[in-house]
Amino acid sequence: MSKNHPEKLVASPAKPTRESQPPVMSFDSTAFLQAVTEQAGVYRMYNSQQQVIYVGKAKQLKKRLASYFRQDVGSVKTKALVKQICAIDVTVTHTEGEALILENNYIKKYQPKYNILLRDDKSYPYLLITAHKHPKLGLHRGGKKVKGEYFGPYPTVGAVWESLRLMQKVFPIRQCEDSYYRARSRPCLQHQLGRCSAPCVDKISQADYAEQVNLAKLFLKGKSSTVIEQLVQHMEAASQALNFELAAKYRDQIVTLRKVQQQQYVSGFTSEMDVIGLYRFKSQVCIHLLCIRSHKILGSKSYFPVVPAETNDSEIIEAFIAQHYLASDVASGGEVQGHIPKEIVIQGEVEQRLMLTELLSKQAEFEVKISSNSRSERAQYLKLAQTNAQSALVTRNSHKESMQARFTALNEVFELEQGIQRIECFDISHTMGQQTVASNVVFNQEGPLKSDYRRYNVHGITPGDDYAAMAFALNKRYSKLKNLSSTDDTQLLNVPDIVFIDGGKGQLAKAEEFFNQLELVKTPLLVGVAKGESRKPGLETLILAGSHQLISLPATSPALHLVQHIRDESHRFAIAGHRAKRQKASKKSILESIEGIGAKKRQSLLKYLGGIQEVMVADISALEKVPGISKVLAQNIYDALHDK
Repeated sequence: MSKNHPEKLVASPAKPTRESQPPVMSFDSTAFLQAVTEQAGVYRMYNSQQQVIYVGKAKQLKKRLASYFRQDVGSVKTKALVKQICAIDVTVTHTEGEALILENNYIKKYQPKYNILLRDDKSYPYLLITAHKHPKLGLHRGGKKVKGEYFGPYPTVGAVWESLRLMQKVFPIRQCEDSYYRARSRPCLQHQLGRCSAPCVDKISQADYAEQVNLAKLFLKGKSSTVIEQLVQHMEAASQALNFELAAKYRDQIVTLRKVQQQQYVSGFTSEMDVIGLYRFKSQVCIHLLCIRSHKILGSKSYFPVVPAETNDSEIIEAFIAQHYLASDVASGGEVQGHIPKEIVIQGEVEQRLMLTELLSKQAEFEVKISSNSRSERAQYLKLAQTNAQSALVTRNSHKESMQARFTALNEVFELEQGIQRIECFDISHTMGQQTVASNVVFNQEGPLKSDYRRYNVHGITPGDDYAAMAFALNKRYSKLKNLSSTDDTQLLNVPDIVFIDGGKGQLAKAEEFFNQLELVKTPLLVGVAKGESRKPGLETLILAGSHQLISLPATSPALHLVQHIRDESHRFAIAGHRAKRQKASKKSILESIEGIGAKKRQSLLKYLGGIQEVMVADISALEKVPGISKVLAQNIYDALHDK
C-alpha cells in the first residue's frame, strides 16, 4: 500500500462505493463509532444533499471522530457541522503524513464548505527550456507536460514575460514556436535585432548554441557569477586567437549580465525563502506570499481563502502551507503545486510544524525549515508581507463596495423585482468578415466572473454578417437551457438577469427573436448598448427590448459606469480572441492545407525553391525536382496554389 493507493474502509450506515455518494438518511453515530477503525486515515462527512461538507485527517480515526459526538462540544463551528452529518466514510493510510497529503487532495477535489479553502485553481507559470536539437526558451503553464528543464514556478505570468525579455537581451536563444522554427528559410527579425542566434538557418554552430543554452540554465539557477566567469574566459580566449569580433560579442554579453545583476540584487543573507503574511478583517482573510530566490525578490501574490467561522490564524497558515506546497503525485497525472523553498517564514506558531517540515523535506529532497521566531532581515520581510496582505484586502473590499453600489444604481434604472445578481454581455469582432469571434463576459456583484467567460469561433455564416454572428453566439450560450424546468435550481443560477448586446436595434432584434423561440422559464432582460454619434464614452444609449425605449443616463451615473465596464470588457475579450485567431492564421503556411504535405516536405519545398514566393510561381516540372515530391503530388500542389 502506498500513499497514492491507500486502503479505503467505508464506515457509514449505508455503504457507498469508492466514487458514489452516500444516500440521504439520519446518521447513527453510535453504530458508526463501534465499526470505525483506530488506524490513521482521512474521513469525509456528507450532508443530506450528498455533498462532502468536511474533510479531515487523524492519527487515530476512532478517537478523532468520537470527539465530534460528545455532549460538551465547545466550538460553534463543530456543532453546526455535526447537525448536518448524514454519513461518513474513511480512507485508511499508513501514516499521519500520508493522511495529510490525501486530505489536501480531497479538499481540492470536493471544496467542502467547513474546510479552509485556498481556491486557487490556476496552474503556476514556469520557464521552460525544451529538450530539442535547438532548445527553445518559453513559458509553460498547465496543459500537456513537455520534455525539457523547468524553472520556477513564478508567482505571476507577468514575472515570466519580464524574465523572457531579460533573457533575450543576455542569451540569444530562440523563443519562437517549433512550427515557425521549422518553416524558416532565412533569419527572422529577432536575429537582426541581436536577440536570437538563428539556429534554424545554421547561423550558429550546434556546439556554440548548446553552450549558450547551458549558460542560460546556470543563470536561471541563480549562478550568474559562474556564467560571468565562463564568459570572461571565452572573451580572453577569443582575444588571444585574434578573433576580436567574437570577443566583442562576449564583452557585450558580460556588460548586459552585470547590469542585470545590479538591477536584481537585494542585499540579504537568505538566498531562498518564502514569507507568509496574514491579515484578517472580520470574517475575511488575506494571505500574502513573498517569494525570494537566489537573493532576488522573484515576486509576490495575494490569496483570499474561504475560512469557516471561529478559525484561528494558526489553522489558516497551516492549511495554506499544506494546500499550497504539498503536491499530488506528478507521475500519476497530478498537478505540481508551489515550489518548496529551503525556508518558510510565518507569523506565530503552527500545531503541526514538525509533520509539515518532514513532509516538505521529503517532497523537496532537501531540508526545509519553517521559521516563526523572526528577527532582523526575516522580521522586515514578514512585516512587508503583512502590510501587503492588509493593503490587498482593503483594495478588494473597496472594489466590492463600489461594484455593489453600481449594481444597486443599475437596478434603480430597470426596477427588477428580484434585483440584479448576474449580468452577461455579447460582442462580435472580425476583420472584414474574416476570423469572426464572439465574446460572452459575465459580471456578478463582486465584479468580472472570469471563470464563466466564453469565446465562440463563429462559422457557417455570411462573412461580415454581424446579426447572424450574434445569433450564432446566443445559440451556443443558451441552447442547452431550452428544456430547462423551473425545478432545476442549479441551471437557473446560470441564467442572467440582464443580457447586454453591444450594438443597435438590429443586433437587439436578433437577440429578441432568438429568446422568443427559446421560451426559457426565466427570461433575462435584453438591453442593447448603442454608441453615440462621436463614439465617446458617456454618450451611450440603452435600448430596451420589446418597446425599444431609449434610455440615456448621465455621464456621471454609476449605472452607466457599470454598463461601460461590462461593454468594454466584452469588447476587449472579443478583440483578444480575434487577434489570436488572426495571428494564428497569418502564421499558417498555405502549404499546410494541401493534403500529403507534412512538415518535412514543406521545409524541402521552401529550402529547395528558395521561399514561398518561388513555390507559388513554380511550374509542375520545377516542383517535381524537389526531393520527396512525386509527379502526382506536384500536380496537387500546383492545383491547390492556383485554385484549380
